[in-house]
Amino acid sequence: MTQSSSDELLTVGEVARRLRVDTTTVRRWISQGLLEAVTLPHIGKRQSYRVRSTTLNTLLQNTSALPQEA
Repeated sequence: MTQSSSDELLTVGEVARRLRVDTTTVRRWISQGLLEAVTLPHIGKRQSYRVRSTTLNTLLQNTSALPQEA
């Protein structure tokens, strides 16, 4: 099974840079279910996630769906 470039998996840091928010904000949105992500096996101190680029692109196209930072 190959992954197309349109369905690339992005790190929390990459998503944060594209949305211009802090990584903590992205992690909060994921934990609150506001941003769909793939959960990776827990290895280090923090849970690791990946966000599909298609999910991020859909979110960016519908900016009214962007969660608001507290």
